[in-house]
Amino acid sequence: MFSELLFNKTDLPVVTRSLDAAMLRSRAIANNIANVNTPGFRRTEVSFENELRQALDQTSLQGTQTDTRHLTLGRADVSGVAPKAYLPDDPTQPSGINNVDIDNEMAKLAETQIQYNYGIKFGQEIFKKLNAAIQEKSMPQ
Repeated sequence: MFSELLFNKTDLPVVTRSLDAAMLRSRAIANNIANVNTPGFRRTEVSFENELRQALDQTSLQGTQTDTRHLTLGRADVSGVAPKAYLPDDPTQPSGINNVDIDNEMAKLAETQIQYNYGIKFGQEIFKKLNAAIQEKSMPQ
């Protein structure tokens, strides 16, 4: 119960989910880059940010599911948001071999690395605050 209070009432679950999304996206991009010369290969993308944005939207209602057979109502709980890999409907073939554009994939890889690094730094700050609170110390500004 104490650990649930410490960790689930902070931004840590959101940071954890965003790091999971960054890792899945990195693997998908790496696979896309590895198959840049594979004829007929279809690239993979990862969706996460829009679902997270909807789950964090405080202006939309959130229903409570009292039975597993009930439909969910309103915005999803953050704990239920997870990154999903999918094959986009992209019929273009910029390379002439498949739908992988190496320049686009490298840019996405760099962006994903920046997001991952930011998530790590943000998570470290949360743990610093928790550590300071446990030790009854104030956080340096």
